[in-house]
Amino acid sequence: MSEISPGLWELLLKGVWITVQLTVMSAAFGVVVAFVIGLARAHRLKSVRFVAGVYFEIFRGTSALILMFWIFFVLPLGFGWQLVPMWAAVLSLGLTYGAYGSEVVRGAINAVPPAQREAGIALSFTPAQQLRKIILPQAWPEMIPPFNNLLIELLKGTALVSIMGVSDIAFGASLVRNATGQSAPVYTVILVMYFVIAFALTRGMRALERQAKAGIGQQPAKSAAPARRPGLRRRSEVSAAAGGER
Repeated sequence: MSEISPGLWELLLKGVWITVQLTVMSAAFGVVVAFVIGLARAHRLKSVRFVAGVYFEIFRGTSALILMFWIFFVLPLGFGWQLVPMWAAVLSLGLTYGAYGSEVVRGAINAVPPAQREAGIALSFTPAQQLRKIILPQAWPEMIPPFNNLLIELLKGTALVSIMGVSDIAFGASLVRNATGQSAPVYTVILVMYFVIAFALTRGMRALERQAKAGIGQQPAKSAAPARRPGLRRRSEVSAAAGGER
């Protein structure tokens, strides 16, 4: 078994960059899809909710890998042009995880108290103004934690693109393993790389959550002293009272 040469390490680092690009682009596209479908699923018109619900059920119930293959191999048969594997992966991952994210958006919007909507009506706000000035500012901080989970799942889902020949981390690890015959060190390094990227994304999302909550005046909950039950006193108070009665 040969050692991992500098050239092979460079191949792994290039794979990290491809994985980061895939994650960022797919997440950006997925956020757009999530908000469009999520807002449509919370719309007052039943027809709009129905169409958005059909999209949600279809893309939630299909495999991201099979969708990737369909976009790359089947779609060109109808349109006469073919996407490069990288963009086929971004499109399939964005559509799939955007469907999951739409449920996060819908749930956060519906969690806004009805009194807040009534206040917007009392101020003569249009539905768009209510959404922009009242509903979304309160719903956005609640979306970030579940979005963080979806972002990490998306990061791990990018490994699917290696099957299509995209030189991400998983593809680079496969090439290095075949060249060196070493499985344990190669895949251990890959595990660490995925963990480092996921940890960095998580820290960034938590910082974004703190900023979003600070923007609407929410502060982290502080631990309060436990309340005493009525009729119970501390031992020092009992001793002082007993001394006074002597």
